[in-house]
Amino acid sequence: MTSVQESSSTPPAPVLAFPAGFRWGAATAAYQIEGAAAEDGRGPSIWDTFCRTPGKVLGGDTGDVAVDHYHLFRDDIALMSELGLTAYRFSISWPRVQPSGSGRPNAAGLDFYRRLVDALLEAGIEPWPTLYHWDLPQKLEDAGGWPERDTAYRFAEYAGHVHEALGDRVGQWMTVNEPWCAAFLGYASGEHAPGRREGPAALRAAHHLMLGHGLAVQAMRERRPEHRFGAAVNLYAISPASGSAADLDAARRVDGMQNRFFLDPLLRGSYPADVLTDLEELGFDAAVRPGDLAVINQPLDQLGVNYYSRFTVTGEAGTAGQAATSPFASHSPWVGSESVGFVDGGRPVTGMGWEIDESGLHEVLTRLHTDYPPVDLYITENGAGYDEVLNGEDTVHDADRIAYIDAHLRASHGAIADGVPLRGYFTWSLLDNFEWSWGYSKRFGLVHVDYATQRRVPKDSARWYAGVIRRGGLPDHG
Repeated sequence: MTSVQESSSTPPAPVLAFPAGFRWGAATAAYQIEGAAAEDGRGPSIWDTFCRTPGKVLGGDTGDVAVDHYHLFRDDIALMSELGLTAYRFSISWPRVQPSGSGRPNAAGLDFYRRLVDALLEAGIEPWPTLYHWDLPQKLEDAGGWPERDTAYRFAEYAGHVHEALGDRVGQWMTVNEPWCAAFLGYASGEHAPGRREGPAALRAAHHLMLGHGLAVQAMRERRPEHRFGAAVNLYAISPASGSAADLDAARRVDGMQNRFFLDPLLRGSYPADVLTDLEELGFDAAVRPGDLAVINQPLDQLGVNYYSRFTVTGEAGTAGQAATSPFASHSPWVGSESVGFVDGGRPVTGMGWEIDESGLHEVLTRLHTDYPPVDLYITENGAGYDEVLNGEDTVHDADRIAYIDAHLRASHGAIADGVPLRGYFTWSLLDNFEWSWGYSKRFGLVHVDYATQRRVPKDSARWYAGVIRRGGLPDHG
């Protein structure tokens, strides 16, 4: 991925520079890229089961092969090197490490991640593993899944095994990814695995995901206190459709369940009082035992922010449309606030139907900086999915993706200028991959993948991002 060098006789263009040491990365998730679903002792996950349930995934697609990263990881690391990535965020497959979700770890599974980490380090790329990106071992779901408190303890046990195996070469750790999705799309709306529609169970799942995070941090920090630990949450800027009381309350409710329900226990050690009032008839308080919030509120070294879009919401009767979270969405994930509606904010959208609003990223980052205790921030996911094909020039001219990432990086730079401790950016995603209930119909990658042959072809956005990394910033448009 070479680029045209500036002529020595031409003054270099001004650069909107990011701080020295800023991490430039890309992100992936195990079930979306690894494949090898039945190899080397890996057990089934809830996504293996969900994909085989008719009507749950577009086209009946599965992650059985995905983009075969399990066998092609060295090729993919070579692509990362060509991009100039300084960090790579990936997730570890729990059922590959513990096929049944508990007990002795699978040596072959841990060996794969040892090889992956070693190859990254050889390439000068810092590994950033995430321990849970939604692939719960099916046997744990058979025992009740995340709504059962025991799952949090099983997660901490699993985290300990991974940390023991990789802790001599990995210092950056993320526990859970987007617990909102895992809990509420998985257990309330049923759009994600395991496909349940049980509001009170989804609330318990959310709490136990957070409890599992805290227990895992405790277990890992006791072993290696010098390591850095965090979690990645998907945050949205929230706007009321109008200034009416109903719309303002709708915005409060969605902000409460999407953002504050996770940020407050992680960073303050409490659940928001107004959200608890909204949920008081659903029995959520019974799930929260004495001492739980202290466990969840472990000191964080970093917080991952996954940002894609802004929500515009209304509380007016008869307008309960839902955000585009799945091609099969039919039930609300907003437990206790199912009447809230999502409306068109009048902005351009990506191929996923998600509104593009980089100002929302600046809003989210500055809010974290001003409203919560200080913590280093990383954008752990940000990107745009489109329907794309290779053209006759053997590339993808994805100008829309370039414009999206450019705008969000400029918003990030503005937040840094405003004092936000933003330390890195991981775009989603390195590779086109299995996009959950959308199957292989949507592409987020910097690198195009031919799913039939597994051939990788860098898109225009890959070359553009390589230039950003090389310069350490963006062209300054004044």
